[in-house]
Amino acid sequence: MEQRREDILATAYRLFGERGYHDTNISDIADALKIGHGTFYRYYQNKLDIFVQVIDLVVAKIAGVVAAEEPATRTLADYRAQLERIGERLFDLFAADQHLAQILFYEAPGIDRALDQKIRAAIDLFASFTERYLVNGKKRGFLRRDLDTSVTALAINAMIFEGVRRVQAAPSQRRAKDQWVRAVTQLLLQGMAA
Repeated sequence: MEQRREDILATAYRLFGERGYHDTNISDIADALKIGHGTFYRYYQNKLDIFVQVIDLVVAKIAGVVAAEEPATRTLADYRAQLERIGERLFDLFAADQHLAQILFYEAPGIDRALDQKIRAAIDLFASFTERYLVNGKKRGFLRRDLDTSVTALAINAMIFEGVRRVQAAPSQRRAKDQWVRAVTQLLLQGMAA
């Protein structure tokens, strides 16, 4: 039963990523799996129910990348390398799975008020991970002592997510990814002052 549930979820994920939420029906998911509608409804209540599960999957994938390391670097060189590594992994995650950005950035917003709240909570969760790295940077003296880590974490994540959108549309994704990772890291560590 659990395998069937996972198969339905994986198929819904793929179809929502390819066709979009509004252009994907329960019948599309059932047909792709060669199952009846009744079988679908044994596992999920409706299209919104499965889409919420898809969003949970998206959030888990992103959180897995951000939480994979501990913010405990001790030197500025290690701190910079860690920031770049995390940035690279995030961009690579979205590059390897084109459905991820499509679902999170384009399909999910505005479908349902409760889902919008779930996405905002996920953005806050991602920011809390980022803030841990900023707090470590302040503690080690790599970042300004007066840095507002909670707002800066949200700003950094907004830059990264915008970068993901831009990189996916770029003719040379590798070049664009390198530019975004470098720019965000430089902005964080050096600011824009001359």
